[in-house]
Amino acid sequence: MDFGLTDEQEAIRDTARAFIAKEVVPLEQEVLRRERLHQVGLTRDELRELQLKAKDFGFWGLSTPEEYGGMDLPAVTQSLLWTELGRTFVPFRFGGEADNILYHADERQKEEYLLPTIAGERISCFAITEPDAGSDAANIKFAAHRDGDDWVLNGEKTFITNGNDADFTIVVAVTDKEKGVRGGGTTAFLVDRDMGWTSEFIQTMGEGGPASLVFDNVRVPSRNILGEIGQGFELGMKWIGKGRYTIPSHALGIAERALQMAIDYAGTRHTFGKPIGVNQAIQWMIADSEVELEAARLLVLRAAWAIDQGLDPRHSSSMAKLYGANMVNQVIDRVLQIHGGMGYTRELPIERWYRQVRLYRIFEGTDEMQRLIISRDLLRGYTKIGQVG
Repeated sequence: MDFGLTDEQEAIRDTARAFIAKEVVPLEQEVLRRERLHQVGLTRDELRELQLKAKDFGFWGLSTPEEYGGMDLPAVTQSLLWTELGRTFVPFRFGGEADNILYHADERQKEEYLLPTIAGERISCFAITEPDAGSDAANIKFAAHRDGDDWVLNGEKTFITNGNDADFTIVVAVTDKEKGVRGGGTTAFLVDRDMGWTSEFIQTMGEGGPASLVFDNVRVPSRNILGEIGQGFELGMKWIGKGRYTIPSHALGIAERALQMAIDYAGTRHTFGKPIGVNQAIQWMIADSEVELEAARLLVLRAAWAIDQGLDPRHSSSMAKLYGANMVNQVIDRVLQIHGGMGYTRELPIERWYRQVRLYRIFEGTDEMQRLIISRDLLRGYTKIGQVG
């Protein structure tokens, strides 16, 4: 069994690491300063400038098909790059990307929504979560009814990433109560902000934050249906599924950077006349963190490998998401403990990570949902213990 990366994968990873070290990491102190003042860490224009610099390095559209100017990288390679992005807390992402389900758009919709999103000219958000339908997405109540050639949308979506900044949203609505959510009773719509929906920022314990989206008799033309009528829930699950290996990939980078900070601090911080790293209590925290980090890495890369092999990745992705999210929470907790009072201040990014990674156990599939998926697959015989893929 070969656990090595190809020369190409190593070259891409190292180039990304060099770019982040040169162009992104130097921004960290300014980002922390702004966030202490409750300002946005990176403005839309600053993000765009960084993305264009990354494009000059060759990074544009990691998952975007080549016909749209992207790199169309294998999932394993994308995972490596998400890990590199996790090594900095600056809210930066490579450009040239669009929601994976936007590729279900027709030709007119691609011109109006997909291509401008890839180009960075428009910002999208995906809206399925509701106040009473989070993990239980099949319980959504947000309604759309037909009125002539239009559909009229009413309801609220909540905890929507990019909801305050988005120019348009992909919203999943109930269009046929009789069929039910899982039975083809939902449809996805492309809805421009100027069609009438409003957003409100939701304050959370993390930096930035999601939004609630309110629709009050918002009229949407039938030509703005994404995919087919009745396909909404299916598209929603495809959107959510992608995050189940990108999130733990990102967690690996956070854990790598934080653990190295702990190792460095343990060698320079002295108490009672000696570095704290000679204390067994510190050594064990470092050792446990390294073991969990490497175990998570193998689970994440296995999930990405399953995608590249054309296998059903749901089981392996759920394991990666569950373990990776918990791993990074454990590592950050130990790193903060090793740093003591300094780790608790906002002079270092540790307390920021502490708040950030707590979300990883909730969004795009809670711990409990991942456990449900994993156990259901085994109990119903969908997969076997030790089965690869």
